[in-house]
Amino acid sequence: MVDYHAANQSYQYGPSSAGNGAGGGGSMGDYMAQEDDWDRDLLLDPAWEKQQRKTFTAWCNSHLRKAGTQIENIDEDFRDGLKLMLLLEVISGERLPKPERGKMRVHKINNVNKALDFIASKGVKLVSIGAEEIVDGNAKMTLGMIWTIILRFAIQDISVEETSAKEGLLLWCQRKTAPYKNVNVQNFHISWKDGLAFNALIHRHRPELIEYDKLRKDDPVTNLNNAFEVAEKYLDIPKMLDAEDIVGTLRPDEKAIMTYVSCFYHAFSGAQKAETAANRICKVLAVNQENEHLMEDYERLASDLLEWIRRTIPWLEDRVPQKTIQEMQQKLEDFRDYRRVHKPPKVQEKCQLEINFNTLQTKLRLSNRPAFMPSEGKMVSDINNGWQHLEQAEKGYEEWLLNEIRRLERLDHLAEKFRQKASIHEAWTDGKEAMLKHRDYETATLSDIKALIRKHEAFESDLAAHQDRVEQIAAIAQELNELDYYDSHNVNTRCQKICDQWDALGSLTHSRREALEKTEKQLETIDQLHLEYAKRAAPFNNWMESAMEDLQDMFIVHTIEEIEGLISAHDQFKSTLPDADREREAILAIHKEAQRIAESNHIKLSGSNPYTTVTPQIINSKWEKVQQLVPKRDHALLEEQSKQQSNEHLRRQFSSQANVVGPWIQNKMEEIGRISIEMNGTLEDQLSHLKQYERSIVDYKPNLDLLEQQHQLIQEALIFDNKHTNYTMEHLRVGWEQLLTTIARTINEVENQILTRDAKGISQEQMQEFRASFNHFDKKQTGSMDSDDFRALLISTGYSLGDAEFNRIMSVVDPNHSGLVTFQAFIDFMSRETTDTDTADQVIASFKVLAGDKNFITAEELRRELPPDQAEYCIARMAPYQGPDAVPGALDYKSFSTALYGESDL
Repeated sequence: MVDYHAANQSYQYGPSSAGNGAGGGGSMGDYMAQEDDWDRDLLLDPAWEKQQRKTFTAWCNSHLRKAGTQIENIDEDFRDGLKLMLLLEVISGERLPKPERGKMRVHKINNVNKALDFIASKGVKLVSIGAEEIVDGNAKMTLGMIWTIILRFAIQDISVEETSAKEGLLLWCQRKTAPYKNVNVQNFHISWKDGLAFNALIHRHRPELIEYDKLRKDDPVTNLNNAFEVAEKYLDIPKMLDAEDIVGTLRPDEKAIMTYVSCFYHAFSGAQKAETAANRICKVLAVNQENEHLMEDYERLASDLLEWIRRTIPWLEDRVPQKTIQEMQQKLEDFRDYRRVHKPPKVQEKCQLEINFNTLQTKLRLSNRPAFMPSEGKMVSDINNGWQHLEQAEKGYEEWLLNEIRRLERLDHLAEKFRQKASIHEAWTDGKEAMLKHRDYETATLSDIKALIRKHEAFESDLAAHQDRVEQIAAIAQELNELDYYDSHNVNTRCQKICDQWDALGSLTHSRREALEKTEKQLETIDQLHLEYAKRAAPFNNWMESAMEDLQDMFIVHTIEEIEGLISAHDQFKSTLPDADREREAILAIHKEAQRIAESNHIKLSGSNPYTTVTPQIINSKWEKVQQLVPKRDHALLEEQSKQQSNEHLRRQFSSQANVVGPWIQNKMEEIGRISIEMNGTLEDQLSHLKQYERSIVDYKPNLDLLEQQHQLIQEALIFDNKHTNYTMEHLRVGWEQLLTTIARTINEVENQILTRDAKGISQEQMQEFRASFNHFDKKQTGSMDSDDFRALLISTGYSLGDAEFNRIMSVVDPNHSGLVTFQAFIDFMSRETTDTDTADQVIASFKVLAGDKNFITAEELRRELPPDQAEYCIARMAPYQGPDAVPGALDYKSFSTALYGESDL
């Protein structure tokens, strides 16, 4: 039985079961399962023994002929040990001790022992096989010994994808015969009976030797003879079995088939070497193709995001004001839709783009590729700069919208106030010019003249009283101009007309006074009561007109304090009404007294009071109007007070929620900082914990949505300040976006650590040790450390550092010379120090194998050795070879390989 033990690297051979083939186990030489081995009672199936004799004899002779000899009978010709020692020298290339030439049994035993000792020196432990059995011609022991030699020197080193020897040889056969119909290699006995597998192996490597399509599965003898004859004639593989032996056996001997197949493997070892080289190249190219695909995705996503930013910023920077509040409010609603609907997906795209960029750079580092440099203008920093510009434009845009709405609201208020005062003034001036131009004094009597003079004095008093209103109208028009009111032209035209008319009235008043004064010496004192009435009635009438104007005046407030101030002023006005009423009664008493005197003195009054147009009926009418306007004003003020109380409720409602959400976001940011520094357990545990933490954050989103709804109500109510909280909706939005981005980046950091760990073969214990060491020296607990702390960390892990070596390491872990070393940079450095990766030299060596040791390779060779897509990938990127041995179509694989690793440019 053959038994390979990994601990001492030795082989054992001894009796086993029924001759189903040799087996082994262990990481280096696991030949085959032990259940298919020699029978314990040394019995061997006669057919299998016959096949083993033929195969082993042919295999031995294929090597002995190199020394100019051969054997005829395997159990007789090795009895003296001479050819056995010669066989071992040929297949090992080493010299054995000098044999003894005597004919005696002891000489033969000594020679055989020298051979067995040499086999044992190669790590093979022979169990139950002694020199005496070989010298005595024991066929079973001799065959077992030869099988052990075949295993050690012909099969042991066969390994495909780190499999054992037998499994490796079987996997090699399966891969080589996979494309062929009617071939299904599953073992080293039944799968080879029809001969198609032998022919497929030859055709795969030397297609010109076999016409495979003409072979028939139902003609195994012809198939086997064809393969054996072609192999002997063209491949220098001696015929080791007869077709009839294989076909006539229910199950061919596994050892014989394995021995025969191993000769095919070694005959095609050069092609196998080329296949290994092709596999390495394919693996490297696959990594490059995947990375290029990721780079293209990044470029596309970055272009889309930058294009969106470029389209959006001009919209946010468009500050052309609209003419009405409704149009500006529509702009504000469009802006709210942008914040709620259009921007959030772009925030996620930006975060995902940064994560994809970090993952790509990690993959490039892990595969020894140069770092990815995006196209000009598409760096992560470019996107961040564009994003910052976007948010600056966004902030300015919202402020502008609100200021414009305030301005338009103020303009509407002023415009309405202007129209109201202008209408009152125009109504007052109606007919005044005609009155002042009237030349009634030319034909009037003395008493009439006196009356006209008094009347004119009363008019002048009235005119002076209206001066303040004209100035107010002009001031309002000026303010509308300064606030860029859209209808300023009509306002200015109307204002100018009022001012021109006012100047004309002043001039006409002066002219009329001069005309009346010419006849003043003929005037007599007129009725003092009428005059007193006129003098008191005019200011009282003006007071009532001003009161009515004030009671109908529009107002705009933003706080409870402001409306309460108006209510207080209104209450103060109402407190003056009793005094005004007494004044009214006093004025009316004067009028009644004048009538009483005229009647008592039989004086016939010609119509109304000649000194004033303000009759008692007018006074009573206006007083009644004032009385009606007071409760209306009460109602309007109380309605506004209710509105401001509602606004105050909205402020308190928002501030109550904001004062909870704001600290929550801040606490979560601080917790994420602590989690990223104090991570415990496996990286998978940390990743799971972080994702649970992320879900808890996402689940908190309804609280922010509620705030958005409350904020919209506040804006719709045109509330512009809130003294109950320091948190604005803008601050909370930015904090929320930063929170989502920070947790996503932290998760990505752990995922990259897992990627680094798995790609570099770092154990979980090593990763935890790295994390513990880093945290110990990260004294500020910021997730990064300065160069002094990093030097202390390296010394603690066993590095003996001089300044030059430390500076070299710092240039690796801190290429930007920021003075800080992150945990990811530390992990990348430690993984590079402790693991191996493919290099440019290895890829060059692999291409050289495919090229048959030439310094160049052709497109035909690439297409023959590599899958189609990877072959075309190389052909498209390889430069023409310029060496002295160049031929037409030669390609330079060396510069291509170094370019893959960033060591030179194509």
